Amino acid sequence: MNALLLTLLPSAGGMLLLAAIARYRWAAPLNLGLSILGFTGSLWLAHEVLTRGLVQAPGLRVDVLNAPLLVLTAFVGMTTAFFSLRYMAQVVRAHRIGRSSRRLYHSLYQAFLFTMLLALATDNLGILWVAVEGATLATVLLVSLYRTPESVEAAWKYFILCGVGIAQALFGTVLIYFAAQQAIPDPAQGLTWSVLHQYAPRLHPTVMSIAFVFALVGYGTKVGLVPLHHWLPDAHSEGPAPISALLSGLLLNVALYAVLRLKVLADAPLLAAGHPRLTGYLLMGFGLVSFLVAALFLQRQQDIKRLFAYSSIEHMGLATFAFGLGGGLATFAGLFHMLVHSLTKSSLFITVGHATQVAGSQRLQHIRGLLQTQPALGWGLLLGAVAIAGFPPFGLFTSEFLLISATLDRWPFLSLLLLSGLAMAFAGIFRQLHPVVFGEPPAAQRPVRASLLPVAMHLSLVLWLGLSVPPVLAGWLDQATHLLAGVDAFGGLQ
Repeated sequence: MNALLLTLLPSAGGMLLLAAIARYRWAAPLNLGLSILGFTGSLWLAHEVLTRGLVQAPGLRVDVLNAPLLVLTAFVGMTTAFFSLRYMAQVVRAHRIGRSSRRLYHSLYQAFLFTMLLALATDNLGILWVAVEGATLATVLLVSLYRTPESVEAAWKYFILCGVGIAQALFGTVLIYFAAQQAIPDPAQGLTWSVLHQYAPRLHPTVMSIAFVFALVGYGTKVGLVPLHHWLPDAHSEGPAPISALLSGLLLNVALYAVLRLKVLADAPLLAAGHPRLTGYLLMGFGLVSFLVAALFLQRQQDIKRLFAYSSIEHMGLATFAFGLGGGLATFAGLFHMLVHSLTKSSLFITVGHATQVAGSQRLQHIRGLLQTQPALGWGLLLGAVAIAGFPPFGLFTSEFLLISATLDRWPFLSLLLLSGLAMAFAGIFRQLHPVVFGEPPAAQRPVRASLLPVAMHLSLVLWLGLSVPPVLAGWLDQATHLLAGVDAFGGLQ
């Protein structure tokens, strides 16, 4: 399966799920089957990249930077589709949505995966923008799926704020096209990333610096960077739990990936103009502020889904700071952090989704004593919280340790802010979750049939990556680090 087929599969699946032939009772299994095919195709594609170094198709390009993210996207899409089987059936039985809305959910689920895979695989900055905007259009309907006043308000806030943000990204893309007209032999290829990368030193530095600022603001809205983050907690708290898992696990990564692609283009002309750290300083500033603000907001959350939404802002702030810090070690840490955070946070939203069904509420004071009510679910939530807090031996500890080490080497005083933020985040999460896991359950709290296989798979992978990074993945991340920072992860300038 080549890159083109991998991206078209969920698009065709989404249309099939909307068709009359896909009756509601077959919608969930068909969604899962398509997701399994997509994950299998991503593994095949990754193998081709491993053996050939680069896979290209008309308008598409898969290299060492996006190949791991494509596999991760397809994997999280597959496991969350499995979670959706039982979760959405329980939502229908609770009369929160009708059967037609359930089919619409699975159709839009595939549409969202299509936009994510297309955004990662495309070689065209214009198509990248269209794909990220398409993700907004698909998920805004999913956020408002329950049709409550709160969910409709959250969907409108999501649509308006991200629409304004993506308009800024469009202006940045137009500026890049303008700069390319004076620099590349074929102006018609002014949005082709591989061509722009080849001629990046010729691009006008002033135009590219302005373009990067607009792109950072635009795509940074989707990443959830402060102060552009206000849509994210509402969208996570009001949408179905599987959509929260996809938003935190996939959308934030893809938006940050778009920023990184554009950073590579801006860095080369800025280096020639004598301003090599401009993009880095911007990313460091946005990332550090996002990390610290989110760590503070973790202390006062009363909704369990909003709690982990702010945790997503915190961790994406950390990754953004790592890419801004630059250098081999920090860039490697940022890439690794994106992978392990995606796996951990999506597993947490799966456990949170079942926990809210057990309690019949998302309010933290109504969810108590999961270890007594449903031990497997309680342990899944506890281990996920331990992993997301950065405890060893989970993968997030490794990425955070590498980032703090790189910060100590380059900006020692900022390491104190990082350690303080991590301590605040740890305190906020465990202070809120201790009674949820260990407290006395209310009489009305009853067990539900939970899909915990995805949780076990995700946390096992995060544990494995914390103990030993596979040589294949380490090699990919090292090559991606060289592409982004011009250095090896654990070496010097090339």
